[in-house]
Amino acid sequence: MFLVLFGCAVVAGGWSVEARSAPPETPPAESSPTERFVADDAALQQALEEAPAGSVIRVAPGVYRGPLRIAKPLELRAAGRRTVIDGGLEGHVIEIIAPDVTVEGFIIRNSGGDVQAEHSGIRVQPGAHRAVIRNNVFSYVTFGVYVEKADYVRIEGNVITGKRDFLSPKRGNGIQLYNAQHAQVVGNDISFVRDGIYVDVSHDARFRRNRLHHLRYGTHYMNSYRNVWEENEVFFTRTGLALMEVRDQVVRNNRVWGNSDIGIMLRTLQNGVVEGNVTAGNGRGFFIYNTNYSVIRDNVVVDNQVGAHVSAGFTFNQVEHNDFIGNAQNIRYAGTRNLVWGEKAGNHWSQYVGWDRDGDGIGDVPYEAVGVVDRLLWRYPLAQVLFSSPALELIRYVSAQFPILKTPTVIDPKPHLKPIHQQGAAWYGHRFHPQQ
Repeated sequence: MFLVLFGCAVVAGGWSVEARSAPPETPPAESSPTERFVADDAALQQALEEAPAGSVIRVAPGVYRGPLRIAKPLELRAAGRRTVIDGGLEGHVIEIIAPDVTVEGFIIRNSGGDVQAEHSGIRVQPGAHRAVIRNNVFSYVTFGVYVEKADYVRIEGNVITGKRDFLSPKRGNGIQLYNAQHAQVVGNDISFVRDGIYVDVSHDARFRRNRLHHLRYGTHYMNSYRNVWEENEVFFTRTGLALMEVRDQVVRNNRVWGNSDIGIMLRTLQNGVVEGNVTAGNGRGFFIYNTNYSVIRDNVVVDNQVGAHVSAGFTFNQVEHNDFIGNAQNIRYAGTRNLVWGEKAGNHWSQYVGWDRDGDGIGDVPYEAVGVVDRLLWRYPLAQVLFSSPALELIRYVSAQFPILKTPTVIDPKPHLKPIHQQGAAWYGHRFHPQQ
């Protein structure tokens, strides 16, 4: 004889609990992690293997041999500023294959040098989600941090220096994300690698307050969506920021200066917001190609050889409230029809020649950026020696009087007579020099 009461069977002689209730929605709170202190090179890998999940392993100052392999969730922390993990110039220095791993405070040096094998200071393997790599110094590494198919990774406060004695094509990238979603890359200093930050098929990430210099590309985006790039500084590269095949990108409040070719490249960008940036002293402040449905506003484009080089496929965009100051040439435009910029609020062009009879700060005559003489000088650069000659002045005058000679150009119907933003003058002279 038995009764069923509240999911339990009452049996003669005792209680028998039936497995009817669902498990709790959240796991019970875990106990505080176990801490272990390691001061012996030979014991470090053993400690990583033997420590229970959730442990904290603190490593005393000294030199420890890599490679290290972390195969369970734990925290690996340096106990002093001179704690070194040395890869011996072979393979990855540290390999993370488990989720929820933290590596903090180490000097990580001497990875292998094979670009094809992607030898890295830290390699975050597929599935190693939520890795935290913080406040480390990477020295003489091919790739600094390489993340593949791992989500919610945070890379913060690291200094990454590559193999500066290698030619650029033989180097890896400072930070590389491949198919890694929701990453946070914050406050890193990266130099002497190939590309500072390379982002491929990686979405919903944020890149903030990084400092990138002496590189090929400061950052290189390919096929990545909904990322935010803000408050970074990029200088002494060939191209500061290269956005290629991207959508829903925000590029905000960056300082991109002294780059030999391009400051900011927008190539096949859809639904982007590019605002509040300074691009100064570059070969070209902006290079814009096949960019649509985007907003480019409140940028300061100063002291570049070309302010903006605009090519085919620039449609349905808003270009408002930007300052073009002291560029040798404001716009280089290759297109078959006029582009209207500043239709709503206008932009400032330091080379604008016009008047303001009503005193509202807006020129009464639209600004036209490109003329017949400009195209002539692009095609025949040696003609620059005749820049102020009577012959070119005559061509300018004739082309202005006879529309048949006009060439497609960028037109601003509301040119501001004064700069809209205040910081432009401070960026004069921030130029690239070959010896740097």
